[in-house]
Amino acid sequence: MGLTLAALALTLVLFYLFASIKIVRQGYQYTIEHFGRFTSVARPGFNFYPAFFYRVGRKVNMMEQVIDIPGQEIITRDNAMVSTDGVVFFQVLDPAKAAYEVSDLLVALQQITTTNLRTVMGSMDLDETLSKRDEINARLLGVVDHATNPWGVKITRVEIKDIRPPADIVNAMGRQMKAEREKRANILEAEGSRASEILRAEGQKQARILEAEGRKESAFRDAEARERAAQAEASATTAVSDAIERGGVQAINYFVAQKYVEAIGKFATSPNAKTILFPVEATQLMGTLGGIGALAKEALGEAVPMTSKAVPSVPRVTQEERKSLAGASGEGSPAA
Repeated sequence: MGLTLAALALTLVLFYLFASIKIVRQGYQYTIEHFGRFTSVARPGFNFYPAFFYRVGRKVNMMEQVIDIPGQEIITRDNAMVSTDGVVFFQVLDPAKAAYEVSDLLVALQQITTTNLRTVMGSMDLDETLSKRDEINARLLGVVDHATNPWGVKITRVEIKDIRPPADIVNAMGRQMKAEREKRANILEAEGSRASEILRAEGQKQARILEAEGRKESAFRDAEARERAAQAEASATTAVSDAIERGGVQAINYFVAQKYVEAIGKFATSPNAKTILFPVEATQLMGTLGGIGALAKEALGEAVPMTSKAVPSVPRVTQEERKSLAGASGEGSPAA
């Protein structure tokens, strides 16, 4: 009987010891109450509190948590109805305050975020609510974090997930955007046409200026060329006059024979000339060539008296020879 009582007592002691041990998981903290009054906070790990005298009050999650803000209708400052929802990220810093300063922490956070969301977005125009989400998030974060500070909670982020205006406002915004883009396209097209016309006019102006300068330069060079040609002609005339003055009749015969030979040479180089006809006076060319020979002798120091004997006579072509030549060539004019 004594052994049975001892075993029962040992069992009760072990049970009491195990009931007094509190193992707290990482990321959580437990509030410890002594006869219903908060005394301390059990940290993660092994904790020993005598059973029946101390008990665990609240198990507080110390990790960062997120709650959804349900969708709701909000009237903006310009009386536009929009639907919006969001999320709130928070973390408990003081487990005692989170457990005993507010009845239901999650519901309280949800309600206070919803009311402040209506306040912030209701003070803005529709265009501002659609384009200034960062500003809305920052204002909500500051307001909600300040309101939840007595609860031992830190609001880390507040994000607006979606803002949905009514369908008719969306259609009106689409038409407005289209009109604005068409306006900008027309303005850009007009500016492009204006710039193109200006550049074209400047190009035409520059072209006319360059063309006028070209005509001016061309006229100047033409005048200079005519002046030089006149000077060369005058020099040639002077040289010819001096040569005639020094050489007498022989010089005249030389220049005449030179021009005559050049003219006959043009007939010979013509691509269409197969038969060359010379006038009767062409036979006198030999007399001119004789004058050229006399001029050459005079230039070499062998003076020849300027008499008719100095120019040897060229044998005349008889009438029979002319007829035979005409019959051979098939032409009525004498050929040579």
